[in-house]
Amino acid sequence: MRVLLADDSSLIRERLKDMLSVFQQVEIVGSFENGTETLQALRSLKPDLAIVDLKMPGLSGLDVLSGIRKENSTLKFIILTFFSSGYYRQMAIQAGVDYFFSKVDDFEKVALVVADMVKIDEMSKN
Repeated sequence: MRVLLADDSSLIRERLKDMLSVFQQVEIVGSFENGTETLQALRSLKPDLAIVDLKMPGLSGLDVLSGIRKENSTLKFIILTFFSSGYYRQMAIQAGVDYFFSKVDDFEKVALVVADMVKIDEMSKN
């Protein structure tokens, strides 16, 4: 499974890389710190999963999500944020997000989602 990471914090990107390194089936195809580069990379690298920060320089995670959903409806999309209020969650749902997680309360849920995706991918190959 091809995964793209986008967060303006290098610490968060490194934590995600470490978390996902336990999955042999996961390949990190790119790591970006702003939304403009992220949207371009999603178009060119065509990952299976994008894990994107809500607030980044350039385009926001919601802008990136809205931009890519018009072109790719099968890409799984996780938004991670410190701004997990109902307003942002609702905006993300309207834009077509698959998962919306708080960096404070839900960070470890990313690994659970990836584990499920890897399991489903393996089952489909058998």
